[in-house]
Amino acid sequence: MPELRKDPVIGRWVIIAKERGRRPSDFKASSEHRDVHLCPFCEGNEDKTPPEILSYRSDPGAPNTSGWKVRAIPNKFPVLEIEGDIHRAGVGMYDMMNGIGAHEVIVESPKHVVNFIDLSGDQIELILKAYRERLKDLYKDKRFRYIIISKNYGLAAGAILSHSHSQLIAMPIVPRTVRSELKAAKQYYLNKERCVFCDMMKQELSSGERIIATNDHFVVLAPFASRFPFEMCLMPKKHSHRFHDITDEEIGSLASILIKVMSKLKSILGDPAYNIMVHTAPNELPRLGHPEYWSSLSHDYHWHFEIMPRLIEVAGFEWGTGLYINSIAPEDAALHLREGMNV
Repeated sequence: MPELRKDPVIGRWVIIAKERGRRPSDFKASSEHRDVHLCPFCEGNEDKTPPEILSYRSDPGAPNTSGWKVRAIPNKFPVLEIEGDIHRAGVGMYDMMNGIGAHEVIVESPKHVVNFIDLSGDQIELILKAYRERLKDLYKDKRFRYIIISKNYGLAAGAILSHSHSQLIAMPIVPRTVRSELKAAKQYYLNKERCVFCDMMKQELSSGERIIATNDHFVVLAPFASRFPFEMCLMPKKHSHRFHDITDEEIGSLASILIKVMSKLKSILGDPAYNIMVHTAPNELPRLGHPEYWSSLSHDYHWHFEIMPRLIEVAGFEWGTGLYINSIAPEDAALHLREGMNV
């Protein structure tokens, strides 16, 4: 079984997933794409994956057969296992627990489409609906404290298979980076009785210089302190702390603005690798012994997407300090993306 181990100095949890790679050759770098000849995600290869958890179908066929549009399946090589107890324990001065969680894949098309922005708006809406339904279902489990949905495109972004897909990992902890964001949002609200994300969005809309795109429901902007070139933040105009509260109308609007900004990214940067991460609220079910955890989330937190083009390598300085060097001002990046200007 995987394990979670806690760094005693900075409080960072690490997943030790021994089952996923045991030989030195597993870690050798390669410049080639790590795809397979027979793609297990393509329609007709349903027997090559674990049984589906959810699917949207073009016909009412039986589960795990062809005729689907979007599928959610367990990851064949999960970093966390869904069966079992967490079993928190101490090992001398160290803290650890069993690697309990859920690891799922949302397969975004029955055809071998590589970049999801080449899909139709209707198809992208189904993908977002799958995100919503899996979050709703998994957050019913009290063992799962936080769920991250992420999308990797391109080898530089960590995509193992080229077929367009997203991954969902439910964890028995709130990761350190997420916890820092949650605590900062809560402190801002305690000081000002306002949501920091709402305040940031209002200021950016007023200025306009870092705005990339807007529509009736969403804003996409280049963060003031962008860590990476052409980094983007997408957030709803209406205050909402949970992605899975999104309505069907809002999903249509979200699909539309995603297509717009990701198409511009592809056009001006030559189809770069990228990561998309969905930041949503942690599980609000009361935690034994800690009923106060995240009790003000509905007021102080605001769900959002982080969009990270993988244009540079993070080097020793960044790893050693946590301080990032960005070679393009977010105002310039926003202008390029907003106007569709080639770099």
